[in-house]
Amino acid sequence: MGLRAVIVGIPGVGKTTVLEKVVASYRGAKLANFGSIMLEVGRSEKLVQFRDELRRLPLDKQRHLQKTAAAKISLMKDKLVVVDTHLFIRTHEGFWPGLPFDVVRALKPTHLILLEASPAEVAKRRASDATRYRDPATEASLAEELELARSFIVACSTLTGAPITIVRNGEGMQAEVAQFIARMLERVSS
Repeated sequence: MGLRAVIVGIPGVGKTTVLEKVVASYRGAKLANFGSIMLEVGRSEKLVQFRDELRRLPLDKQRHLQKTAAAKISLMKDKLVVVDTHLFIRTHEGFWPGLPFDVVRALKPTHLILLEASPAEVAKRRASDATRYRDPATEASLAEELELARSFIVACSTLTGAPITIVRNGEGMQAEVAQFIARMLERVSS
């Protein structure tokens, strides 16, 4: 098995942009978007039509889709599999883990990378993203999510033994952040 980097961040941190650049600059890398794989399975099982419907499903259905997506990703044999996912999902019942025990163990991460940005930067990015429906958030609630993300990634590291890297993705830093991550992973694979 090659490297398997699970790269996470709260919605609006700029994760997708960075990950696309990491995969483009790393020969033999494949991007596995966890939510897209869940959506693919959810559509095939006629549970959802659109991605933003996933977090509104009953938790047992979300859990089923998580397990199925993790199983599909765990079968990928590329030199580097970059898993784009979230540590938690805000639901009407509270924060639901995006990487519960069986899911994170099935993914077998070699690296856990948390992207962060300031609450103000996240709020601005969420407001300007017309491609997604995002629940309203204040800077205070975003600060809480950022703090919660650190707690969740520590738990994932404890469960898997994978090291954690926390990377700040400030405004205009996407290319620099992607280059840092790609170089870090290339050094490890050498």
